[in-house]
Amino acid sequence: MTEPIRAIYFNGTLTPSPGESHTDLLIEASAGILRQQGVEVEVVRAVDHALAPGVQPDMREHGASEDAWPELWQRVLAADIIVLATPIWLGDASSVTRRVIERLYSESGELNDQGQSIFYGKVAGCLVGGNEDGMKHVAREVLYALQHIGCTIPPQADAGWVGEAGPGPSYGDELDDGSRAGADNDFTKRNITIMAWNLLHLARMLRGGIPTEGNDRNAWKRGERFGFQNPEYR
Repeated sequence: MTEPIRAIYFNGTLTPSPGESHTDLLIEASAGILRQQGVEVEVVRAVDHALAPGVQPDMREHGASEDAWPELWQRVLAADIIVLATPIWLGDASSVTRRVIERLYSESGELNDQGQSIFYGKVAGCLVGGNEDGMKHVAREVLYALQHIGCTIPPQADAGWVGEAGPGPSYGDELDDGSRAGADNDFTKRNITIMAWNLLHLARMLRGGIPTEGNDRNAWKRGERFGFQNPEYR
């Protein structure tokens, strides 16, 4: 029997549970589509976990008194899809989201059985919310980091809602007419839907992994150069 596709969403809200999180509402709009297709979805509110700062897999080995990352990393390993969801503060992703990125980066030296980055075969995307400008800027930084460590980014892998520039309602806030801010925004609904389906399509396609030709770091270490030619002046 084929294993189900698994997705893990990291909510980068600054609000600990059980406090309300507008980012959670964006996550559920996306995750609901995946669940309908049989995807096993886990949502992690990162601020609820003692994530030590640093870029080592276990910061307890580098002076931290506690570090929840090693346990969370096992859940990332089990996932086919990784989504970072963040609010915008001062035009950037939240500090919590940055810490998750740093801890993901701490694992980038790990290789799979084929000598590739441990993130090969995982697809990634991001969700961005808030009530100030910067959605595309944040998505660019988040998606760059995720592809740099080895994740595969499908087309149109970001979505979000920021409303009007300046202080105002966040996604899901109740408005004076009883409606919810952003809930009926066609642009947001369309992008969330496209993103969710593209994540799923690519995760299914990559179930067999990525070919190793040209990206096997163990082979490179042994001297294989996969066609690379040094300039003649060397």
